[in-house]
Amino acid sequence: MSTVQASEAAIAAPVVVKPSALQSSFTVARIAPALGAEVGNIDLGVPLDDDTVAALRCALVEHKVLVFRDQDITPAQHIALARRFGELEVHPAFPHHDEFPELVLLGGDDKKPAMENGYHSDVSWREIPSMASMLRCVQCPETGGDTVWVNMALAYEKLPEARKQQIDGLLAVHDIMPAFGDKMTPEQRRQFPPAVHPVVRTHPESGEKILYVNGAFVTHFANFRSCNAVRGAFEGQSEKQDLMEYLLRQPAILEYQMRLRWRPNTIAFWDNRSTQHYAIQDYFPAVRRMMRATIIGDRPF
Repeated sequence: MSTVQASEAAIAAPVVVKPSALQSSFTVARIAPALGAEVGNIDLGVPLDDDTVAALRCALVEHKVLVFRDQDITPAQHIALARRFGELEVHPAFPHHDEFPELVLLGGDDKKPAMENGYHSDVSWREIPSMASMLRCVQCPETGGDTVWVNMALAYEKLPEARKQQIDGLLAVHDIMPAFGDKMTPEQRRQFPPAVHPVVRTHPESGEKILYVNGAFVTHFANFRSCNAVRGAFEGQSEKQDLMEYLLRQPAILEYQMRLRWRPNTIAFWDNRSTQHYAIQDYFPAVRRMMRATIIGDRPF
């Protein structure tokens, strides 16, 4: 079945995952009330059997971010592990590993800081965005360089009912250009036009409703209509901008977050459908180097 066919099947019949239905020998310890779990008693350098992969996927859907410590794996093992969860993408703008183009190289150096410090969901600008990302810490500073993740299902759940009604059926435009426009050739731009996704998407495995707008890639609403009487276009524009700013502020609510302090050979595996993240850039001119594999997901609905 093709990716598109699989996505359409998911739209027709979401699969509700029941984590308790699958057991494995690894341990799971929650990190924060909102989301996140540290997984122990597992060696990711060893090929995983189907039951373990299925159990990890259930844990991912439930906890949204899984953290694995002391995983000294090679780039080849990293790619092989990520592929157990789906087809991998090749990012059109980030530098990548010489041997494995699916493995993105992240981080600046002591001359130029990195620039991932904004709340976002990876590659939401794609027509079929990411299911998950798997990031390994290669080098990190002694202090600083933490990453924050946000539970965007919880962010939606906690919205006032009036806001939920206001955004019901609303669509948003996601675009690669605000973040990577200076790296796009005309041919790449034709390959990656703006994508339109629901402001509230449904998780295809858990059935959760998720607030799916982020400040890095969302440029505007595709179908906004003022719900109030306005005297002119300027008031409608103001109402639209106010709503967008309101939604984009939701990830910054601390009660929806978890925070990870990196160590070398730490791996974070997160669900891009239900989370956003923010890489804190407080360590320059120290260096933080990471490798990321990104798993292709499903068409949002």
